[in-house]
Amino acid sequence: MPSTPITRPLQAWQVMLGGICGLVLTIGLARFAYTPLLPALQAQTGLNDAAAGGLAAINYAGYIVGALVTAWMDDVRWRYRFYSAGLWMALLTTAAMALSSWLPAWGLWRFLGGLCGATGMLLGSGLVLGWLMRQGRRPELGVLFIGLGLGIVVSALGAWVLSSIWTLWSDQWLAFAALGLVFFVPAWLWRPPVPPAPIAAAAARAQTQVSRRWMATMALSYFAAGWGFVISATFTVAIVEREPALAGQGALAWALVGLAAMPAVFLWDRVARRLGDIPALLLAFGLQTVSIVLPALSGSLTAALIGALGYGATFIGIVSLTLALVGRRAPQNPGKAMARLTLSYGAAQMIAPVVAGAMAQATGSFKGALWLTAAVMVVGMALLTTLPKDAGPSLD
Repeated sequence: MPSTPITRPLQAWQVMLGGICGLVLTIGLARFAYTPLLPALQAQTGLNDAAAGGLAAINYAGYIVGALVTAWMDDVRWRYRFYSAGLWMALLTTAAMALSSWLPAWGLWRFLGGLCGATGMLLGSGLVLGWLMRQGRRPELGVLFIGLGLGIVVSALGAWVLSSIWTLWSDQWLAFAALGLVFFVPAWLWRPPVPPAPIAAAAARAQTQVSRRWMATMALSYFAAGWGFVISATFTVAIVEREPALAGQGALAWALVGLAAMPAVFLWDRVARRLGDIPALLLAFGLQTVSIVLPALSGSLTAALIGALGYGATFIGIVSLTLALVGRRAPQNPGKAMARLTLSYGAAQMIAPVVAGAMAQATGSFKGALWLTAAVMVVGMALLTTLPKDAGPSLD
């Protein structure tokens, strides 16, 4: 692969748009397409809840392996190459889901899809954040993380439109892969360039400027956030479709998650500037906990849609605030610092779907899993309260 994407200097809007498209491709399609396509996959192939949760856990296992690799990847040139490979693999693994209905094969593709998610979320955002700081720009990730919300919207609306054209589950996966080409082109052409050799060497030697206690507390809290994120990310559509009165409304709920996430990235940046990062995180945790328990309290469409909106508006804030906070504390190598913190997030993403799928399989309902998720989120909030309120304030 070439050492730089293009020879002429990139503009800020190109780097940001390329990063956004990279997130849509590696997160929205390679990872999140599974959520709106899950009901059709279960209906047409006989995939049960426990197996569906297992596939989700395998996907997140791929994500955590990618985070592990990223956490120990010092050379920025290799981070760039790994991110570039992830863009290609996102297309290939999405298409490969249509090749057979053999469960081990699905497990392989979901694992590789999770690996792609790590390249986009950690390497891509780290490269963009590093580029912003080298250009003397405010090191926020809010604008970039529009890609997360947009990825959810694309996966939801894409599933809704494609299912009306192609009813076969395999055709829908192939159509999603074709759709991914729209985002691949700008993501590939406008990748953040590799920094000059002296800067790259300094990044390799850089150490994260945080205490072990601070990082450990943030990691445990982020584990709770990962648990809250993955239950809704995996089962939102299935939870809605499982309610007799809400059948056919799953795609709408999933689209609302993405629509709420897109403007929320700006809102949480502003909240953090006014209150500080830790108070803003506490607020986001609390609101997400309420959003999670709403579908457990009521089976109405209103509760489902409000819960989806609240989840979409808060998970993006937790991710953006946490990664930007730790990234600013390791300015020479933000991707590596983000990856180390994300290991706990990924661990929750491996464990939670298996637990939730097994609980749903045993009880026929996701309500117990939702209450357990809310309890985990409360523990995460309690951990955050032990940190100084001014720990890692946003830069002005």
